[in-house]
Amino acid sequence: MNVVVLGASNKEDRYSNIAVRRLKEKGYNVIPVHKIIKEVYGIPVHHNLSDIRETIHTVTVYVNKEVSDNMSADILGLKPKRIIFNPGAENYDLKKKAEAQGIEVVFACTIVMVTAGTF
Repeated sequence: MNVVVLGASNKEDRYSNIAVRRLKEKGYNVIPVHKIIKEVYGIPVHHNLSDIRETIHTVTVYVNKEVSDNMSADILGLKPKRIIFNPGAENYDLKKKAEAQGIEVVFACTIVMVTAGTF
C-alpha cells in the first residue's frame, strides 16, 4: 500500500518522522513529501505531489490548513482512497472537497492507527 506522508520530517522528534518510521516498519511503501529535505530513513523525499506517479492509497497530512489549502488540487489530483488529517492539520474545506470526490476522510493520528492496527 502506497502512503504519502505530507510534511515528512527528518527530525526524529517530529510526529511526521515517527509516522514515516512506523509505516516503513509495518511494510507500507512510504512516500515522504517535503519541499526541502532529501531523504527520511533512506527513503527519497518528493518535493512536489505532482512528481508522484504511484497509485496512492492514503495521504496522511502533517501540514497546517494554509499549506494544505495551497496544495489541495495536487492532493486531490493523486486520487487517494483516503486522507488522514493528523491533530493540528485539520482542514474542513479540503475534507468537504475530498468527500465530494468519494475520498474517505479521517481525523486521527496515523501513529496511533498504525500502533493499534487500525491503519
